[in-house]
Amino acid sequence: MALFRSSKPRVSRSVDLRRTSAPVEIVRNLVGNRHGLVRVGIGLLAVVILTLFVEGWSPPFRFRDGQVYENGVTARIDFEVPLELETEQRRKDREDEVPFEFDHDPAPMRNLPARLRNSLEHIATSKSIDEVPVDTRAAFGLVSAAASSAGNGSAKSYETLRKAVAGMGAGNDLRVEEILAEFEEFVEPLRRTGVLDPRDLEQHEIRENDTVVVVGADGSREIVTPSQVVISSMVEDAGPLGRNWATAEKLLPIRAQLERWLVSQVPITLRYDEDATNAARRAARESVTPVTESVLRGDELVEPGTPIDADTIRKLREEHRAVQAASPLWKAVTRTVVVAGLLLVLAGLNGYYIARNEPGIVRDVLRLCGFVSTVVLAILLGRLLSADPWRAEVIALTAAVMVLAIAYNQVLAAITAFSLVLVVSLSTIAQFEQFVVLMAVCATAVIGLGRVSSRTTIIKVGFAMAIVYVVVSAGTTALHTSLPAEVQLGRLVEALRGAGWCILAGYLVAGSLPFIESAFGVVTDISLLEMSDLSHPLLRELVQRAPGTYNHSMTVATIGEAAADRIGANGLLVRVGAYFHDVGKMLKPEYFIENTTAGQGNRHDELAPAMSTLIIIGHVKDGVELARRHNLPQRLVDFVEQHHGTTLVEYFYRQAAKRAGQDTDHKTDAEEASFRYPGPRPQSKETAVMMLADVVESASRTLDEPTPKRIESLVHDLTMKRLLDGQFDESPLTLNELQVIEESLVKSLIGIYHGRIKYPEQRTA
Repeated sequence: MALFRSSKPRVSRSVDLRRTSAPVEIVRNLVGNRHGLVRVGIGLLAVVILTLFVEGWSPPFRFRDGQVYENGVTARIDFEVPLELETEQRRKDREDEVPFEFDHDPAPMRNLPARLRNSLEHIATSKSIDEVPVDTRAAFGLVSAAASSAGNGSAKSYETLRKAVAGMGAGNDLRVEEILAEFEEFVEPLRRTGVLDPRDLEQHEIRENDTVVVVGADGSREIVTPSQVVISSMVEDAGPLGRNWATAEKLLPIRAQLERWLVSQVPITLRYDEDATNAARRAARESVTPVTESVLRGDELVEPGTPIDADTIRKLREEHRAVQAASPLWKAVTRTVVVAGLLLVLAGLNGYYIARNEPGIVRDVLRLCGFVSTVVLAILLGRLLSADPWRAEVIALTAAVMVLAIAYNQVLAAITAFSLVLVVSLSTIAQFEQFVVLMAVCATAVIGLGRVSSRTTIIKVGFAMAIVYVVVSAGTTALHTSLPAEVQLGRLVEALRGAGWCILAGYLVAGSLPFIESAFGVVTDISLLEMSDLSHPLLRELVQRAPGTYNHSMTVATIGEAAADRIGANGLLVRVGAYFHDVGKMLKPEYFIENTTAGQGNRHDELAPAMSTLIIIGHVKDGVELARRHNLPQRLVDFVEQHHGTTLVEYFYRQAAKRAGQDTDHKTDAEEASFRYPGPRPQSKETAVMMLADVVESASRTLDEPTPKRIESLVHDLTMKRLLDGQFDESPLTLNELQVIEESLVKSLIGIYHGRIKYPEQRTA
């Protein structure tokens, strides 16, 4: 056991990224091969995308509604501030001045005299009002004789009409022609301007004081009012037809009847041209010069100690745009290069840590892309949500940090959180107080997510972040004792809103947990608890087909969980992984010793050592296929693949070596590589614990008298054998942790075999 007291920090012999201590060596490993260049390219692409997202060529607009600057803010340049309300009012006025356009088709007016002739002939040839056709009576406003006797004037109107057209149709055509000729001149305004449907006035909200443009077939345009093109108004005294009554001697006696006839018989010739009207209105709006307010350099934009309001924000934004427009191109290029360089430094530092301490992310391109995408998306959403009125950048940052803490680990999440908060703070309002608050909240998220035993854990972390947000915000505000009370109250309200965003982030992550697990290939304690149910279909099949293997798995789960908990690893993950690690044995259970009974023959006696080895090793591949067929997460599949690592199947290797020594024809059958499991070796602390728990539990069953001393010696020998065989080279285990694991396994096995130990008095009996 003295070996375990070594000060060596990590059990590792392989030459990988974690073992390399110098950054230069890590860079050489990355760029020295094609796969490394792909990973470097992903990082460089992320830097380019972030440079675009943060608008590296332009300083951020750092002002927000409600902020207070003790020294105020003055204009750095002369500029114009658009007055949007005044400009919009002018545009609206100019738009209202645009007349409604109607297309005029005078063709329907041509047969109007002929229609009047027919109506008058009906009157002239009738002997009584009842003989007049119904449509003609309706056109002149006449009713039947029975109704006219009631005193409604129809009889009098009828007689007036008959007198005016007396003799019509009996050879007195001269009088009729005179009436129609005068009618032709009388209705000339109708042909010129046309007639509009009164319903169009309501539909298009045309008011009495609006103007209408009548567009003729020849392209002529005449501006009129609605009353000049609505027939009911045209026949009035002030209308274009009403003014003609004074010169219409032949028509004047039947004015009342003719007015009724015109109102009912004149066709609609004007059709509303919506496209032309809208085009004219757009042109009118665009012709309005924006109203602006001039601001000179040195003018005070924000008064000292006064909160910024929406109007001030508008002025500050215009000043920001004016400054950018006046800046030379070389300044924008220089700033872009500097921002890209800073992002490259951050990416390099984070990449160095990941390459050295999280090689699993670097090896798997998909995992690396997932990590980079999370960082880029968090910065993008953080910048978008930081704008007024949301001021909710904390949602994107804390959600990303919680996802990274769940998917990877707390240290990586904390380091990434620093980079995220730094980039978002510098690219938004660039205030130290903002950086302190966001960093404190992200640190709270990281600390609270060491283990996710339930969704309630994430929600509790959300409330903890809310409390920290309020406390730290209040603390930074209290440092500015010169701020007026109303300003401090406004900051408290802002802090409460930020606390609400923190709680919302907790609920969002808790609700998205299944998607997070699927996207990042992680397994939380919540999922592990669900899969620890022994009624899982795969476990039910295992207990039916290979009961010995099932019992072995349950024992390994118990002692492995205890050992993992002792070193701070995920004991629940080890327990569930142990349940499934040997499921591949159910396909050929009779070839594994734990599934055989006393007196039952050994199937391997009939097989060559090489064939027996293939069957034994095959349970790993079979187990992986079964696990994936039952949609077990990759973290559990790792236990199936890695619980034997690349260890040697010693029993059959020795048999093969013995046969090779006796028969030179079988010499090639004893190559050690053919008798080793395909691996990979354990990649995590949990799978390393699983390997040891599996082998010591199996070996302890062979002890005739499992005394504490024998158990301790067995566990130590097996542990050292795995260590010296390099099985822990790719896991993050330290020698101190390996010692703790050994002690835990010994203690657990002694507890299991306690009832079987024979005491001295029993031995002598």
